[in-house]
Amino acid sequence: MNLQPVFLKLAGRPGLLVGAGNVALEKLNTLLSSGVRLRVIAPEVKAEIRALAAEGKIVLVERKFTPDDLEGNFVVIAATDDPEVNATVYRESVERGILVNSVDDPPHCDFYFGSVVRRGDLQVAISTAGESPSVAQQLRREIDERLPEDLGPWLLEIGRLRREILATHPAGEERKALLHRIAKRRILQPERRVAGTQAGTANVFLVGAGPGDPDLLTVKAQRLIERADVILHDDLVTPDILALARPHAEIVNVGKRCGMKNITQEEINSLLVSYSADHRIVVRLKSGDPLIFGRAAEEMTALGEAGIQFEVVPGITAAFAAAAAIPCSLTDRHAASNVIFSTGHHAKSHNEAAIPEREDATRIVYMPGRDLTLLALEWLHEGLPAEFPCAIVSHAARPEQQVQRTTLGELGKARATSSPSLLIAGWALQESPDSALVHVANRELQG
Repeated sequence: MNLQPVFLKLAGRPGLLVGAGNVALEKLNTLLSSGVRLRVIAPEVKAEIRALAAEGKIVLVERKFTPDDLEGNFVVIAATDDPEVNATVYRESVERGILVNSVDDPPHCDFYFGSVVRRGDLQVAISTAGESPSVAQQLRREIDERLPEDLGPWLLEIGRLRREILATHPAGEERKALLHRIAKRRILQPERRVAGTQAGTANVFLVGAGPGDPDLLTVKAQRLIERADVILHDDLVTPDILALARPHAEIVNVGKRCGMKNITQEEINSLLVSYSADHRIVVRLKSGDPLIFGRAAEEMTALGEAGIQFEVVPGITAAFAAAAAIPCSLTDRHAASNVIFSTGHHAKSHNEAAIPEREDATRIVYMPGRDLTLLALEWLHEGLPAEFPCAIVSHAARPEQQVQRTTLGELGKARATSSPSLLIAGWALQESPDSALVHVANRELQG
């Protein structure tokens, strides 16, 4: 089959996606990254696609497809689980001269989605004309591992220099040689380790996504997200971080608050094992640090029992982001020589004999809940004073970050904050410098 490789400018142009199930969802990331103005038509819609419509990223029409829906579109994708519907979309699109792709149906395609490696504006696209997407994906992984990470910024600089040379040098061999010289560098690197891991060992990574700001990712975490074939993520992992994934990565929400609400930890463990079977790079992306209140122990046990090698990549836990938001030091030589981490379910003292009064500790409570009355009463009963400083930090390190200061005696009256939130309590909060208190005042909730 003779194909002409092209790169289409779809930004701002109208496109139609027929179907709103798993097949359509798989194509949405690629389509939306192109900037196409996308309309989705289907009688039944997955929750994830409905959420995209609620965010204004697509226009959703919940009904069956009719040929009139094709009018005015530049490109059309047929992605239903009904071959007859897909064939109708293809036939009617061809009659109207509209480019059409029927997913996983090569005879009914005017074009194919290639496997793409990206470094900024640099794109390397691979196609097998629909014969074997798996071969294309494997080749994409091999090329991706050998392309330097700095190619995107380097290409931008080369583009700037090229425009400057074209504007200041007359056409001729000298200018041509100069353009070749500025672009000369070794592009493909020798085979190397993937994100710091020995080739041929781990292909499953438990990665900390930090508190939500992409700038707070570790370099290693960012590299793994950018190279992952599969990402299993928590609900609290932000869209800005997921946007770092490659266009063809399979992104699965395994959170327990929305999306796949009924997924169990055992099912998550099974997904990790099954996705790793074909040696793809699998990233289990957890908010904060994976080893703090993230059920990493159960996932590591499941992987170990299946004989699968894995690696843990730490991240910035929410406690550190919340402390920076106040800001205060969690330890202070005058006020706090210990730090206690707990969750809202385990913050109360169930054995007073075993847990002595600890005024010298800064207490961190993850997921404290909306009503802090019982927690406050427990701590007062332990003997902590009513004036013990407290701070509730919501959405730490994110643009919507909020800080609410109070005391233990008034903690039960604190306004409910949106999740995710975290409670910090301790005399170290009182040690914050005055300049810091002035700085944070503008960001605190007002009573």
